[in-house]
Amino acid sequence: MSDEFIDIGANLTHGSFAADLDQVIERAMQAGVTRQVVTGADLASSRAAAALAAAHLGHLWSTAGVHPHHAAGFDLGRCEELRELLARRQVVAVGECGLDYFRDLSPRAAQREAFVAQLEIAVSVAKPVFLHQRDAHEDFVAILADYRAGLAGGVAHCFTGGERELEDYLALNLFIGITGWICDERRSSSLREVVPRIPSERLMIESDAPYLLPRDLTPRPQSRRNEPAYLPHIARTVAQFRGESPAHVAAATTRNALRFFGLRDW
Repeated sequence: MSDEFIDIGANLTHGSFAADLDQVIERAMQAGVTRQVVTGADLASSRAAAALAAAHLGHLWSTAGVHPHHAAGFDLGRCEELRELLARRQVVAVGECGLDYFRDLSPRAAQREAFVAQLEIAVSVAKPVFLHQRDAHEDFVAILADYRAGLAGGVAHCFTGGERELEDYLALNLFIGITGWICDERRSSSLREVVPRIPSERLMIESDAPYLLPRDLTPRPQSRRNEPAYLPHIARTVAQFRGESPAHVAAATTRNALRFFGLRDW
């Protein structure tokens, strides 16, 4: 039996997939990526992701949330709309939510307010959180720690950090999502050093498509667009730096994603 993979973070509502989405999904299936979780980044993309998942039951699920880049436009009065989306069976997590002080596309106070609001929603709907953090580690951990006991679970999406960040996240009992960042030798040295320290039962993998095309992928697509079909390549790289077989990584990450998101056949 060939390896099975679950992509826990694919931005399939991105405009770059508009012309050939069916083929993208089919290529992923042919590569063994049998299930995907489509990321919601604001209310509009969360609605689109939920609709896409509903059209591909058993293969696609989705998240619903507001990325920190969009926090300034998140009217707390629209929390009910987010709750309505999260009531749908195919919507399996709250997010992408968190803090991003690297670009500061929304004021930091607005980011923190939106993050807290979504953590409160996650506690109330008993669904896990799909988390984003960049250059905001101290505030992120402090806020998350206040809600962690009430959360159904959490995954640090697109983890690119080092030993300190990993220790803090594992102390909060988070899962760790690894992307094609690990395939970039120019900037992944810290990640490559700590990826063997991620417990097998806490590891998941994601493409973050169309972003983060693995740098060492050959042949390199002319479009430079990442696709979920490249997830097995990421898994092989993760396996290499963990000193494990690709089959072991595939089995462990699939098992973890099934449990974490509560994915099931329809």
